[in-house]
Order: sequence, then structure tokens, then C-alpha cells
Amino acid sequence: MRKMSLFLFLALAFVACENDLSKVKAIELQEKEDVEITKEAKIIYSDSAHVKAVLTTPILYNHKSSNPYYEMPKGIKVVFYDANLVQTSTVTSDYAIRRENQKTVELKKNVVATNAEGKTFKSEELIWDENLKRFYSNQLVTINTGTNLITGPGFWSNEDFTYYEIKQGSGTFNFKDDFTQQ
Repeated sequence: MRKMSLFLFLALAFVACENDLSKVKAIELQEKEDVEITKEAKIIYSDSAHVKAVLTTPILYNHKSSNPYYEMPKGIKVVFYDANLVQTSTVTSDYAIRRENQKTVELKKNVVATNAEGKTFKSEELIWDENLKRFYSNQLVTINTGTNLITGPGFWSNEDFTYYEIKQGSGTFNFKDDFTQQ
């Protein structure tokens, strides 16, 4: 009887372990399969049926998990529009990741943003917060206004880059007015 009890216990333990390993393998396989790949992707962002931005990327990985995100390892181009569908600004980068739950897009490597006035913002990182409708960076930023070149260790801007604030800005400033005459 004692041998029979020991045998049944070992048999149950072996079966239980085997089931657990099967579940682990199934979960692991499921995690690997929860990535959709899209080539030449185009994503249109709209608000109340008005197009706000169009994002294009050569390849898009849609990671479907408990914390879903989109990864764009070959870079992106985003074109922003006003209510009349007039282009207001563009942003490009060599890499991007959009975190679905946080509603943020992290742009990395050779990030360049240009507004309608032709001002150019360059950095190695730029974060687009969709909820706050603003861009920001804690990395070195260079802004070329056409007449002035401004740099700083970070900044924030509205979505169309018409208003921005730069941290500890420095650079060259050219003034058109002669301040000696009053």
C-alpha cells in the first residue's frame, strides 16, 4: 500500500509538472506570435473627423501585449495639418516607438522637425505627448530660425512648433533694428 501511494504521488507530480511546462511553452509561443508586421504603413490621426497628422513608415511592428506598442525601426515621417488641411509642420526620425496606453511617441536618432515658417528643430530625441498636444526633449536641441541658431539641453513646443521654450538657451542672435536710435 505504501509503494502504491508513493507511485500515485510521483505519477501525479510528474503529470502536474508536464502540464506546467506545456503551459509555459504555449504562453511563450503566444508572446512570439503577438507581433503584426506592416510594410509601407500609413497612419492617419484624426480628432472629431478632422485629420490632424499623417504618419508614414517603411516598416511597423505592432506588439500586442498587456502594454501594447508600435515600433518603427526604420524611421518615420509625420506631417501635421491645421483644420483646413494645410500642412503646419513635419517631423522625421530614424527610429520611433508609440506607446499605446501612454499615448506617447518617442522619436530617436536624427530627429528633425520643421514648422510652417521654416524653423528647424534638431535633436537625438523628441517625445510627442498626444494627450498634452506637445513635443518635448531632455536632450540637446538645436533650433535654426533662419537668422538665429539656438541650442539648449531641452525644450518643449506645441504641436505645430509655432510656440516653444528652450532650457538654458544660448546661441547667435541677429537683430534687424538699430538700437542706438531712439
